[in-house]
Amino acid sequence: MSSPAPDPVFKSARREAIVVLLIWASALVYTIGFCYQFGYHRPVEQIGFILGFPDWVFWGILAPWAVCTLLSGWFAFGFMRDEDLGADGQAEDAAEETGEVQR
Repeated sequence: MSSPAPDPVFKSARREAIVVLLIWASALVYTIGFCYQFGYHRPVEQIGFILGFPDWVFWGILAPWAVCTLLSGWFAFGFMRDEDLGADGQAEDAAEETGEVQR
């Protein structure tokens, strides 16, 4: 006996969760690695400033945040999809519109 095919909503949610976790993990590894490598054990004379921030803060924290902000926009407006919830979802929406929802 074969198992039923996974729900399309579940497949979409799983795919989106994997993308979010990959973006988060890569930002974490980059930020911690860069800040550790360039923020510690440096002579003060070598530290430069970009827009008033130390260079390691700018490239280790602000730049990844900007990239993550752009990726979030792409994710929300380009990657995520609305999935049809089927008859149950439509019936619940119709019931809410008419005020017949029991809570």
